[in-house]
Amino acid sequence: MLSLDHITMQFAGRTLFSDFSHVIGPTDRIGVVGANGSGKTTLLKIIAGTLEPEAGSVGKARYVTAGYLPQDTVVASGKTLYDEASTAFEDVLDVQSKLEETRQQLSVLDPTGPGHHEMLEIYGELQHKLEDLDAFRMKSKIERVLMGLGFSAGDFARGTEEFSGGWQMRIALAKLLLREPSVLLLDEPTNHLDLESLQWLENYLQGYNGAVMLVSHDRAFLDNLTHATLAISHGTIDLYQGNYAFYEREHRARREQTLNALKNRERKVRQTERFIERFRYKATKARQVQSRIKQLEKLEEIELPPEEEEIRFHFPQPPQSGAVVMELRNVHKQYGSLKVFSGLSVTIERGDHIAVVGNNGAGKSTFARILAGVESFERGERITGYHAMTAYFAQHQAEELDLTQDALQTLEEIAVAEMRPKLRTLLGAFLFHGDDVFKKVGVLSGGEKSRLALAKMLLQPANFLIMDEPTNHLDMKSKQVLQDALAEYEGTYVIVAHDRAFLDPIVTKVFEFSPGRVRIFPGSVTEYIEKKLGEQRGAAETEPVQSRDRRSAAISEKERKRMEAERRQELSVKTKPIREEIEKLEHDIHVMEAWKAEIETLMGDPGFYRNGDEAKKVAHEYQRLQPRLDQSYARWNALSEKIEHLKNST
Repeated sequence: MLSLDHITMQFAGRTLFSDFSHVIGPTDRIGVVGANGSGKTTLLKIIAGTLEPEAGSVGKARYVTAGYLPQDTVVASGKTLYDEASTAFEDVLDVQSKLEETRQQLSVLDPTGPGHHEMLEIYGELQHKLEDLDAFRMKSKIERVLMGLGFSAGDFARGTEEFSGGWQMRIALAKLLLREPSVLLLDEPTNHLDLESLQWLENYLQGYNGAVMLVSHDRAFLDNLTHATLAISHGTIDLYQGNYAFYEREHRARREQTLNALKNRERKVRQTERFIERFRYKATKARQVQSRIKQLEKLEEIELPPEEEEIRFHFPQPPQSGAVVMELRNVHKQYGSLKVFSGLSVTIERGDHIAVVGNNGAGKSTFARILAGVESFERGERITGYHAMTAYFAQHQAEELDLTQDALQTLEEIAVAEMRPKLRTLLGAFLFHGDDVFKKVGVLSGGEKSRLALAKMLLQPANFLIMDEPTNHLDMKSKQVLQDALAEYEGTYVIVAHDRAFLDPIVTKVFEFSPGRVRIFPGSVTEYIEKKLGEQRGAAETEPVQSRDRRSAAISEKERKRMEAERRQELSVKTKPIREEIEKLEHDIHVMEAWKAEIETLMGDPGFYRNGDEAKKVAHEYQRLQPRLDQSYARWNALSEKIEHLKNST
């Protein structure tokens, strides 16, 4: 459908990728991964046609269209939200405009005149064209997409300029989804979505009638959506036929395989060189020596790709707080006539690891600011527990940095003695490499400032961390560093975020905010989602039959889609342990097949049998290996059939 033919691109004298070719099929779901600055956005722009490659070309059929969502969204203004979304249907609006002109002309023409009959035919043709364009579903499509992305019906008449940056991104995303291009190119589409909107987008893209290629640092989003991964690293792009989890396993396996091949090559070179050196001057061995020299010359070079440095960060040891870290009692908060909290009461205990989720506008960030003591409220109490020391991170924290200092000085200013030797390592974890640590804060981008502000907060010896969307500007490795550090952290924390893969291993409670209330769920985010789905299914099962019938008769397309999404989520939960076992089996099979191939290579060498004991040992291992492989294949088939059975029965 769309092909990349020998694409080459450089930036600032550095090769991003070279001679890359790939074909995007009509229903492909492709994730693009790599470190910040590796060329992910550049690749999407080349496919979208907004950037020309230095060499190579992009080929596509005439009917193929590509739609691109950039990270930095253009601000929409001058129209209502609904009218702005309607611009995605330019062809429909054009026909509707012509239809209205024709209707007006018909109203003034003489019904008995020849022009009236001709105009009536044009009117009919335009109506047929509207039907072909599915124009009569335009309104329902716009409403479904806008509400799926978190807008309310009351927002439709608001001017687009009233919406903040995150909502502007949703407007751009809505217009792109409504255009339905053949290839969707999405650059970090989840950055400004809450958990519910993110799940809606995930389900929508799973059923999208076209190809999807996306850059994202949300592991769960990539794993649930993509079937292939393009990994950009050190000037090359490698294809992996699976999602992000598959890519991680396969990348390790490929590296291990390359390492083994490199070791085998080095061993063979040493053996050959010893033979040449030993018999170089023996006339009877001259032919053999020449043969070995030629063998050396023909040996293919094996290059081990450079591996990115493994970085770990540990929080300073926090002083212990009292049993209750923070308590809000009967807190009332409003902005003008908008009531955010009416009698909010929560208790945060020592050791709580809390995820705060909910729709945008439900009060999550306001809650975080009240906890941090930087937001006032009308009534109620904020009670700080014994010896509770708070550290707070929000996006605006970047605005409080000293613009005259460099990145390293910013951390040196507040670091305790034990952390000072680790500051450059910490900056590296948050994507400040080499001389980047000496950049003045004033020249840093918004994302760089946010990362620096987060690193600064993490250095404070606090026992209560409050973080509002800390992962928005982090790549996969940086998020892993932060996640590992939080997993070992002995204090208490509250995190406002929507990244399920980041939150799941580290939180023990979920606070769900909705207008007017907060609900507390023990467990991880996945367990919270399962609990919510169970509640929805339970409510549906206990509903009276007549009431269900009436509701079913009036069900909207949006609700039907939501129910289908819930069924898919239910299937995902049911099959998760089976899929995990399949993934482990696939890894084991890959390792065994690689070992089997290596043994067969050894056994094909006549010199291998000179050491009888070693040869017998390896041959015995080979005999034991095949039955294990057969058992693994059989188990893999059984598990695959089990998943198919569950799909058919759900």
